[in-house]
Amino acid sequence: MASDLEAVLDGADEIRSERIRANGLDFHVRVCGEGDRLALCLHGFPEIAYSWRHQMPLLASLGYRVWAPDLRGYGTTDRPQGIRNYSIETLMEDVAGLIDASGASETILIAHDWGGIIAWQFAAQRLRKLTRLIILNAPVPRPREHAPSVFSREFWRFSYVLFFQIPRLPEWVLGRKKARAIAQFFRGSTSAQPERFTDDVIEVYREAASRPGALTAMINYYRALVRGGGMKRLAVLGFPRIETPTLVVWGERDPILPTEMIDEAASRVEDLTIRLVPNAGHWVQQEAPEAVNAHLREWLGGAAKS
Repeated sequence: MASDLEAVLDGADEIRSERIRANGLDFHVRVCGEGDRLALCLHGFPEIAYSWRHQMPLLASLGYRVWAPDLRGYGTTDRPQGIRNYSIETLMEDVAGLIDASGASETILIAHDWGGIIAWQFAAQRLRKLTRLIILNAPVPRPREHAPSVFSREFWRFSYVLFFQIPRLPEWVLGRKKARAIAQFFRGSTSAQPERFTDDVIEVYREAASRPGALTAMINYYRALVRGGGMKRLAVLGFPRIETPTLVVWGERDPILPTEMIDEAASRVEDLTIRLVPNAGHWVQQEAPEAVNAHLREWLGGAAKS
């Protein structure tokens, strides 16, 4: 019998499930559309591929074969143990492996939140050729000489990252009562339209987070970046200027990632388009799918037909 999660996902028109082998893991991938052009969608924390349900049919209608994987450790994708298995370098190799597995002639990369962190670096390091890059509410990485002061607003916005460094406690806090705290991520202050997250939608994310080992894997992304030394290694690696045409779509009412964080992208991206979504918070593609899809259609329309 299919799980409640699969039942909800399988109810989405035109979207199907596949298992894709890439970078040594079996990925659960939601697929929509056909063709030789790949649109690869990377979700954030604490999401899964389901977060792209509103965009996948649109992208397919523009002529793309759309893949939205549950990233490593999430949903029903393989969940290797250990912080080192969630290093930023490994996450970028996952993206490269998925692109290779697709056999597509060209790829656009679409990413939100943690997926955006991976995508920015992937594009900058040019692990594979991309024809277009689309980032939703994920700031371009920037080198830092010092950590933000404890008296700064930035420090307190990202204090949850420090909490996630503690062993076991974050998993206990988030996992109690079938991951009830997960609902607060989507319906709390980070969302400008919490009504978009109905009980059925929230249940999808709670069930995914409640799978054995899932929360540890999800939080290990943050642990690998901080405790695992990922930030220091990225500083050494540098951030070359991105030549791929890039669209940034940003929910203006994101309290954690304010719009001024976009400013850094102008000096790092050769060909940059910015679109702000006024009545949306951090979960922009789920809170305002109509606006996001309109921006995607406008920006990708010519590329899809060329």
